[in-house]
Amino acid sequence: MSVAAAIEHDAQLMLRVREGDTASFAQLLDRHRVPVIHFVYRMIQNQAVAEELAQEVFLRVYRSRATYEPTAKFTTWLFRITTHLALNWIRDQKNERHQQSLDSEAPEGTAPLQVADHLPNVEQSMVRTARMEEIRRAILALPDKQRAAVTMHKYQEMDYSQIAGVLKCSESAVKSLLFRAYETLRMKLAHLNRGVSE
Repeated sequence: MSVAAAIEHDAQLMLRVREGDTASFAQLLDRHRVPVIHFVYRMIQNQAVAEELAQEVFLRVYRSRATYEPTAKFTTWLFRITTHLALNWIRDQKNERHQQSLDSEAPEGTAPLQVADHLPNVEQSMVRTARMEEIRRAILALPDKQRAAVTMHKYQEMDYSQIAGVLKCSESAVKSLLFRAYETLRMKLAHLNRGVSE
């Protein structure tokens, strides 16, 4: 199935949900639950909260079924809801500034961010772990919208128009957000062997 056909298929499923077809909702949940959890987890680095927020995302999708119109790609609409909830959670946590665990396990069913071709020795593993933690911390330190844009661009592989649709801004604003974010990351991570680049 091509990407365009899959997107069209999602919209058709959601239109069936609007008509009361719960089986179609189960299919959408099946298809998109893991990507939503991955996205939220990368935004907030907390597995339990990522799973809770993903449940809230799909609860909102279901509650919005009566008013759903396929004016944008289904995934754009879905990630708009997801990003809104993740950014709200981040804002709510800013005052508390609780310690985010960078050592927590990745959500169930997710692949590690980096997979080696061979088993690394202990020293290589430690260096890789330290490097990944530093990159995660640098991304977490970005302003909220930049963090969301980078997460969608790098990890969800969304293009500028999709990110613009989610963040409700122009493509040039997305390019500007990403440019500033990647410049900040390049400066913060310049001491690593390889920088984070677009």
